[in-house]
Amino acid sequence: MGIRFVLLVNKQGQTRLAQYYEHLTIQERRALEGEIVRKCLTRTENQCSFVEHRNYKVVYRRYASLFFLVGVDNDENELAILEFIHLLVETMDRHFGNVCELDIMFHLEKAHFMLEEMVMNGYIVETSKSNILTPIQLLDKAS
Repeated sequence: MGIRFVLLVNKQGQTRLAQYYEHLTIQERRALEGEIVRKCLTRTENQCSFVEHRNYKVVYRRYASLFFLVGVDNDENELAILEFIHLLVETMDRHFGNVCELDIMFHLEKAHFMLEEMVMNGYIVETSKSNILTPIQLLDKAS
């Protein structure tokens, strides 16, 4: 399995979106998120965006006030995951118009839907922004 989890976290370390592609109990998720968020948020801009933690490789990127963290297997390509994070941000930007923390908080279901359109069972299955956003736009028209 490639991607194990995707987290969106604000600068204060509060999780705004969490999607897991492997089974972890609530306690395990809470502990994992706390450890990874502390580790990534304390790093400086000059340090690389890859962190090894437990049996994961965590690739992260900061956009404005949000940190996008993706946990992957150790044999996964870090640069490909950085590209995936960038694609996710660009897709959210296209839909929300310069995505921010409030967009994620008030439209959590749309953010999850975008992620579910892009990743299935831990594997990236869709990279076309228009294909990802078309079902969401249809839902918006219907409501």
